[in-house]
Amino acid sequence: MNSRRVGILVAGCLAVILAAPAAASAQSPAAGAEVTFAKDIAPILQRSCQQCHRPASVAPMSLLTYEQARPWARSIKARTQLRNKRGAMPPWFIEKDIGIQQFKDDISLSDDEIEKIATWADSGAPLGNPADLPPPLEFRAENEWEIGEPDLIVESPSVVVPAAAPDKWTSLGTIPTGLTEDRYVAAVEVKEFNDIPPDAAGDTVGGRYVFHHMTYGAVMPEGADVESATRFPVHEVGRNADIFPEVAGRLLPAGSHLELETAHLHSNGRETRAHLKFAFKLHPKGYEPEISHSRTFIGNGVDIDIKPNQADQELHAYRVLDRHTKILSFEPHQHAPGMRMCVEAIWGHNIETLNCVGYDHNWVRGYTYAQDHQPLLPKGTVLHIVGYMDNSEENRNVPDPRNWQGSGNRSVANMFIDLGMRLSLTQEQFEQEMAERRERLGLTKNDHVIGCPLCMVMPEELIADDEDEVDAGTSDGADGSSRSTGRGGR
Repeated sequence: MNSRRVGILVAGCLAVILAAPAAASAQSPAAGAEVTFAKDIAPILQRSCQQCHRPASVAPMSLLTYEQARPWARSIKARTQLRNKRGAMPPWFIEKDIGIQQFKDDISLSDDEIEKIATWADSGAPLGNPADLPPPLEFRAENEWEIGEPDLIVESPSVVVPAAAPDKWTSLGTIPTGLTEDRYVAAVEVKEFNDIPPDAAGDTVGGRYVFHHMTYGAVMPEGADVESATRFPVHEVGRNADIFPEVAGRLLPAGSHLELETAHLHSNGRETRAHLKFAFKLHPKGYEPEISHSRTFIGNGVDIDIKPNQADQELHAYRVLDRHTKILSFEPHQHAPGMRMCVEAIWGHNIETLNCVGYDHNWVRGYTYAQDHQPLLPKGTVLHIVGYMDNSEENRNVPDPRNWQGSGNRSVANMFIDLGMRLSLTQEQFEQEMAERRERLGLTKNDHVIGCPLCMVMPEELIADDEDEVDAGTSDGADGSSRSTGRGGR
């Protein structure tokens, strides 16, 4: 990494930004009531900030108490008002004026909450009545897991990363899982364990961690009687556990090894010894998945051309879906020049933006769609991602904007990928998913569902090109009417 990006990745919810306070006013413009830490601000911090801003976590300061939060009041105001732009906190960059807005584990702030924070900071950051404080949160210990007690834990070899060194991109080899029979994974969680003292903070990008990310999967050893491979979601610093749909577990074959394909390591300001633990929650013996995961991704990892000293550059990539697809998450992955990514679904003559997301390479994250809001796209849909790049002096993440940048693994080079998870559906599963969505959401004929162009088309109207797939090569039905709801509904 580089000195211009020092300390940004683990800034959690905020950084020190001193701004002259406005004229004091303890009254909320919206409600006309006093805004206090105890009643108004503490609940916001608990939901959206304290998971990172606490001792021995990834953020540089603790915000568990009023005494800890009070000195940062103006910084909290400044960072939360950035909304989905680079440096905004909390790190949730979904743009709220376009596309799907329903996601799991949404830590973003509402306009009212942002206004309350500003009012609280401008009025002197009062505590209020201590009796209004919510009960303190209880956090998991380092050796406790979000997925619950794992059924299987596999550990990587240890690595020693110097206090200051170039990024390293390397394989850590393979590790036997020890399984004697095929098992399916319900959830997986990856954590880094290192020798950084709990009360110490990192001095550069990465903070408490040296693994920026790790690609890995399950493979069979050379010479095995069967060949099987299962890819798992990329581990990235700060990533939550991945919980797979109940009907779509991922296979860990008997006798398989975890292939730790590529580890992206970076220095964090002190010599650090670290390793990863891969924790798996398994389905019961005898479980068989009903739906298979899609193994495709969208992106351009080769032909990337980022010009020097230039903002507002665009990258484009396309993929035609060869199966009906349910999209579970959107996970933009770019490098230092990345500022924003949008994903569109092109079905027939309709083009619909599913989401646009601000991007900051210091805080890479994925966005998991909520139930009944995952895009349901028919075979033949074209997925289009657009990356917006800034290789200028205005982008503090770029080490030297005078340099041309192409593709590559290190952060001084570029990637342009949507790493989101997807499921492949048969014709029957596709129709069933849409029918269940219509029923649960109470949809009527004239409703429009973003990301589901055929949701309001009845099954008998669909044109199938075989028993398992829908022919999505045309947008017209037998009577010439449009079969894609697109932006306008049906």
